[in-house]
Amino acid sequence: MKKLVDRVSENNDVKRVLADGAYDSKKNFQYLYDNGIESAIKVRKNSTGQSNGCCYPRKLIVLQQMKNFKKWKHSVSYGHRWTAETVFSAIKRMFGEYVMARKHPNMVKEMFLKVSLYNMFADMKL
Repeated sequence: MKKLVDRVSENNDVKRVLADGAYDSKKNFQYLYDNGIESAIKVRKNSTGQSNGCCYPRKLIVLQQMKNFKKWKHSVSYGHRWTAETVFSAIKRMFGEYVMARKHPNMVKEMFLKVSLYNMFADMKL
């Protein structure tokens, strides 16, 4: 997660990170907290509010999710994560999961073209 957030932070002001349970770790919660970024990470179902070596930022999120998951989900706009997931899925269905280019600059151009075409198709009024 650190690499992803650092890369995005170079050109943008990151205020919140929406992530699924794969990113549920003390290290990730502490990193986001230390950098003033709100964490909207869904914790594992078997998480507890006890401190057992847990970092404080994660403990707060665990307690909020245990108390009222729907309220937490709404408060951090966790449902917006699915918007991005839906677009990625649609692009993969349309163009496949792989890029054909071998060099990184060409991969970026290929993905830019695919996303541009997706946006054009999405804007069409059928």
